[in-house]
Amino acid sequence: MDKKLLDILVCPVSGAALSLADDAILTRTNAAIEAGTAQHADGSPVTVPLHQALLTDDGSTLYRIEDGIPQMLPEHGIEVRRTP
Repeated sequence: MDKKLLDILVCPVSGAALSLADDAILTRTNAAIEAGTAQHADGSPVTVPLHQALLTDDGSTLYRIEDGIPQMLPEHGIEVRRTP
């Protein structure tokens, strides 16, 4: 992902800054997708694994990146599950 683009993108809901999600978050989220427990902000299930994503600074929401293009629709944000 282009650094200049990453520097100007913000969460469409909260306005929080975004960063590239690390492998640990992607792995944990993909496990939730496989288990059928991952949800979009609108409550619909996430069914396609993530290869790349942007993470809000507070660590609560992921936005999928497909073919280098961030998918920033508020209803398609993916809730990040926290591990205890």
